[in-house]
Amino acid sequence: MSTELWLLGGALVGSFVLYALFGGADFGGGVWDLLASGPRKAEQRALIARALGPVWEVNHVWLIIGVVILFGVFPRAFAVLSVALHVPLTLLLLGIIFRGTAFTFRTYDARGDRVQRRWGLVFSVASVLAPVLLGMCVGAVVSGDIHVRGLKVESGFISAWLSPFALAVGVLALCLFAFLAAVYLTAETSEPALQEDFRRRALGAGVAVFLAALGVLVLARGGAPRVWSGLTGSPFALALHGATAVAAVLAFGLLLTRHFWPARVAAAAQVGLIVAGWAASQYPYLVVPDVTLQGAAANVATQRALLVALAVGGALIFPSLVFLLRVFQSPRPPFSTPGASGSASRPVQ
Repeated sequence: MSTELWLLGGALVGSFVLYALFGGADFGGGVWDLLASGPRKAEQRALIARALGPVWEVNHVWLIIGVVILFGVFPRAFAVLSVALHVPLTLLLLGIIFRGTAFTFRTYDARGDRVQRRWGLVFSVASVLAPVLLGMCVGAVVSGDIHVRGLKVESGFISAWLSPFALAVGVLALCLFAFLAAVYLTAETSEPALQEDFRRRALGAGVAVFLAALGVLVLARGGAPRVWSGLTGSPFALALHGATAVAAVLAFGLLLTRHFWPARVAAAAQVGLIVAGWAASQYPYLVVPDVTLQGAAANVATQRALLVALAVGGALIFPSLVFLLRVFQSPRPPFSTPGASGSASRPVQ
């Protein structure tokens, strides 16, 4: 396989890792908005709203980059996925749209308890459904249930993403994003009571991640034989799993000892390694079992042109994001209820 293809394949995986770390945390924030409870319920939601901030949609740039790479460099895989998964992908896009719309309306619409509760509910429910659908799409891709002959998808439009294995991957994605958001939120406030609220949620979500991952592993033997083989036999994948276990234990230890900023780094490493391990376990397939990385690739000229575009885009995007985060790391206003002026300041990162 050519150097260009290796680089572009790595960029594709990297874009999905970054989307999980940043966009996933945004989804997880919506989960905890739905599950806010106790005497500090309003303060929890205010912290989440402030952490998501007015620029939270920037996190979707990583998903857009991944889709552009898939469309430009691996057009056959893009075509197959667009057909085989058009139902869950359409629902996912609708969830993202409703989520963003509801978050904006809840913040800036007419002030009133009934209005705020309505938009808050739409935002939270969409935040739960979107990661589940995203995980179900991933489960379908690796399951081997999407069958292609030439350019025609022969496996239908429903069964692949509604299998028990795909559903289990959807639950795992939801648990991962909720865990990541809870850990991030412990470091987003200096209020000990709020830190304790989200520390407990992070520990509970971490246990849920372990149980969901165990369920995925058990179901993978029959539901995704290629991934099962990669997870249990590939030296590279096994090394990633070992590193993931170390990061998970470290994240739990840091949460238990209330070292919140280091816990944030360890949790991000854990989730990033899980996504990278998924990619390693299905290599060299983009869609198991009929679409490989090399078999779906565009011509070399297209690959080189997109590498140049990614390099130029990266030179613009990364400094811009650093500047953006520095701007929103300015001193924060006091807490207010979601929807009040000044309730949002910067994204969960």
